[in-house]
Amino acid sequence: MSANITLTEAAATRIREILADEPGKTALRVAVVGGGCSGFQYQFDIVEGPEERDEVIEAHGAKVVIDPESLPFLLGSEIDFEDTLAARRFVVNNPNATSSCGCGVSFSI
Repeated sequence: MSANITLTEAAATRIREILADEPGKTALRVAVVGGGCSGFQYQFDIVEGPEERDEVIEAHGAKVVIDPESLPFLLGSEIDFEDTLAARRFVVNNPNATSSCGCGVSFSI
């Protein structure tokens, strides 16, 4: 299965910046968990590397890992990084989400 998940240059730059201060860590883990005001929410963690069944996305010198349970929710998504006056955060532009909350962290399908 092709995950068709992309990583923007802005997201990759931020991942590389974070990892520079995290010895032994090599990737950003993106997961989908239950909760949030819309039913599901994204969870971001800095990790040592992929686990056995993880999908690995590499682009612009950065690595993202996604567990097999979260992968179907993220198919076709773009992982970006937003740096505005209001927020500095990773953003998932997810074509599968039918709605999302104002903060952009939770969504429904």
